[in-house]
Amino acid sequence: MSQRKMLQFSTGALLFLLPWFGGPVLGEISDNFSQCLDFFYKKSPPTGINAAGYQPICQRYKNQYHFASLYHRQHRAPLFSAYILSSADGKRPNSTWMYEPQLAFSRASSEMKPFHTPMDNNVIESQAMLQDYKNSTYTKGHLNPSMHQKTKQNREATFTLTNIVPQKAGSNSGPWSILENEMLRKFKTYCNGSMYVITGGYALYF
Repeated sequence: MSQRKMLQFSTGALLFLLPWFGGPVLGEISDNFSQCLDFFYKKSPPTGINAAGYQPICQRYKNQYHFASLYHRQHRAPLFSAYILSSADGKRPNSTWMYEPQLAFSRASSEMKPFHTPMDNNVIESQAMLQDYKNSTYTKGHLNPSMHQKTKQNREATFTLTNIVPQKAGSNSGPWSILENEMLRKFKTYCNGSMYVITGGYALYF
């Protein structure tokens, strides 16, 4: 999970990763993506995924959906995030990192909360924590990159650890950053419509 990869389809409208896997911010949780299908090409989430352990999350911020994630509680990492790419109209925000209370407690508030200390053990066991990255060689790798979102509100919504995988610093600030910028350049140059993206930490090309 130290590197992320992407694949662009010939249509120029869909950028797809992880379509197949063998084996205040609001995050709305259910057993499907019915509330946020608009972030998938033709409103069709990936198929062929063993659903055991995975939790669909419709990521919601200030009463608006911004993207979708498929999260694994035991692995404490997302399998993918799905979003619609758009050129940012400003800079990367200095946002506070959030966690997802309802991943730990089924009846908890759906509002993402800033990390605090101490954290409840149920929260620690259900999702990644900021301390997981301390004294490590890994950085927080956005699956839905902040700068692939148009407004400041869109960009702030990406700063949840349910949208993050561990990534080597050299990859995150180097080749991956270059790839993100190249995607934006090609989007601006060639795409007249929407570009749907699914990106994650494991990839099998097909």
